[in-house]
Amino acid sequence: MTDDFKGLTRRQFVKSSAVAAGAGALWGFPLRNAFAAFPDQTIRVVIPTEQGGSADRLARTFCDIWKKSLGVNFEYDFYPGAAGQVGYETYIGRKERDGYNLLFGNMGAEMIMYTLRNPKYRFPEDFFYFCRVDVDDSCLFVRKESPFKKIEDVVAEGKKRAVTTATSRIPHPASIGVLALGEATKSKFNLVPYAGGNATIVAVLNGEADCGVLPMANPVSMQDRIRILTVFADENNLAKLSGNAPVVNKVFGTKIPELYSARAWAIHTEAAQKYPDRFEKLNKTAKQVFDDPTYQDWYVKTGAPFETIQYGDRAVCTKYVQEMIELTKRYKGILGAAK
Repeated sequence: MTDDFKGLTRRQFVKSSAVAAGAGALWGFPLRNAFAAFPDQTIRVVIPTEQGGSADRLARTFCDIWKKSLGVNFEYDFYPGAAGQVGYETYIGRKERDGYNLLFGNMGAEMIMYTLRNPKYRFPEDFFYFCRVDVDDSCLFVRKESPFKKIEDVVAEGKKRAVTTATSRIPHPASIGVLALGEATKSKFNLVPYAGGNATIVAVLNGEADCGVLPMANPVSMQDRIRILTVFADENNLAKLSGNAPVVNKVFGTKIPELYSARAWAIHTEAAQKYPDRFEKLNKTAKQVFDDPTYQDWYVKTGAPFETIQYGDRAVCTKYVQEMIELTKRYKGILGAAK
């Protein structure tokens, strides 16, 4: 015991502790919070798409593992609308910048939106991504009963008329893929957004759309009803699951860039700067999720192939965002012309 506490009786110690606790309450800063380990309360997650979609499933699966390291639960808020802009504006403008509020987004689609619409919030000044969860190549697909048996059939039809193409949203890597294909082959595609991957697939299955474009994870889970005709990548990493669908550049000799979705966790930049210890714990434990043997099993149960799991740190995420911004600028004309 130090000199400060010599001669202090138990009753005096208890009394003085109570006074200090009361003072802490008056200051509006309870002492228990001053020394509490982060996190000591529920972490809230903003998802800028509808509840029940692939982002919802992947975020919950990830957090079911993540919470074992953090020791707290996660709660989810969904803000669909304006190709993700509603969710981002809500997260950046209304959520407290304390490390207890995170965003789970689709970097590709949502940075295309960011570049096209130039919203008030800025990257990376207001937020940044720090943990990529997956890499999911874009593809073009049709229903099994479709008269289009290969991608050449679709392009040939597109030279006669505008082929109705379902997409989850206009600002999306898959949308760039089909519009770039049309530009390169002088064929026409009429993009119709259906607000989510599930709705996009339904539009193709019921014949409302001639074909659809999405990241591959969703279509390959429905091989009995869907045929994938081409992949917008340098190599088809899901060849066995997609009927050995060819990559678009090998079919047409085009130079369309690789177009894939990549979901990732994001945080307020201010929170990471103000509470570096909190960010470091989030960053470290998020990476550990990928080493948990349960994660792959649970991930596959969402319907996504385990081959799409690919961790990426903040530097990887930032590089991808910068590339997507440049790609969007390159195809801004055809994206803006899409209806």
